[in-house]
Amino acid sequence: MRSLFSLAAIAAVSVGTAVAGPFTASLKPGSPAPKSISSIAFGPEGVLFLGDSSGSQVIAVATGDTSPAGPGDVHVENIGEKIAAALGTTTANVTINDVKVNPASGNVFIAATRKGANGGPIVVKLGRDGKIAEVPMQNVPTANTTLPGNGRTAITGLAFVEGKVIVSGLSNEEFASTLWAVPYPFTRLEKGTGVEIYHGAHGKFETKSPVQSFVPYQIGGADYLLAAYTCTPLVKFPVADLKPGQKVRGTTIAELGNRNKPLDMIVYQKGGKDYVLIANSARGVMKLPAEPIATAQAITTKAAPKTGVPYESVTELEGVMQLDKLDNARVLLLVKAQDGTLNLKTIPLP
Repeated sequence: MRSLFSLAAIAAVSVGTAVAGPFTASLKPGSPAPKSISSIAFGPEGVLFLGDSSGSQVIAVATGDTSPAGPGDVHVENIGEKIAAALGTTTANVTINDVKVNPASGNVFIAATRKGANGGPIVVKLGRDGKIAEVPMQNVPTANTTLPGNGRTAITGLAFVEGKVIVSGLSNEEFASTLWAVPYPFTRLEKGTGVEIYHGAHGKFETKSPVQSFVPYQIGGADYLLAAYTCTPLVKFPVADLKPGQKVRGTTIAELGNRNKPLDMIVYQKGGKDYVLIANSARGVMKLPAEPIATAQAITTKAAPKTGVPYESVTELEGVMQLDKLDNARVLLLVKAQDGTLNLKTIPLP
């Protein structure tokens, strides 16, 4: 039975010895000060990665959130208002940037920007008990790495894949569209990998359009990234090809429709088969079978929408802005209602 959470409390997340482990061993006490948080992702042991575009850096923070959450769905109406009230501000002063489920606990983490007095980037945790807690950034186990280049680097996505933090974004290199494969624990970061794709809707190769959303996926035992771009080519990249200072051409496997921006995507399994779920700005939620991805013929000439790997529209899902797996049976959605409010809800995997 779906439960409606009461969001009445805000508290600090404790970070203690319970999170100590091989993955957190390299983190040292510190007070990270991100200038922005555009994207977040989780590694093992509840370690949270923050993508700071304004600071051109990736920050790792041990959240201490490693105890399994209790049962129940996540269903919160007007989450922006609840966060604002807990922080002592107004809904207009809170912008939600990213939503992720911590696989170590099942709790929900939300990256936001707080405007006005005491403004700046924040991360809050929503527990299954309905409480909102701001993730502390003072005297916590942390580390960071700065992305190469001068000035701001636009970070569009993060993921942790087999010992590496994968970062997508725009750099000031010749190939502006860039992927960084950052070894963890963080060491000296070298140049990223310049990315080129063939955009079927535009009928040309492109190097400046950034990956808008991506998700890791294994094909034949090898790690790949499935990446979606504006106007919506879907492209696959072998993670092994993401080498510092190199240039790589992705394989375009589908054209999902122009005049559209992919917002978020996940891979999940249902009935013994893998699927890709993509939320979009103008074309709703798409469900793609993953099986054809391995052998899909590369698109190298101008192509109409619905070319390549097929998809079906999940028409009952409207206004989806963010999505993530809550567990192996459910997906968490951030949904924008017709009145503009943002609601969190859980549904069975479609």
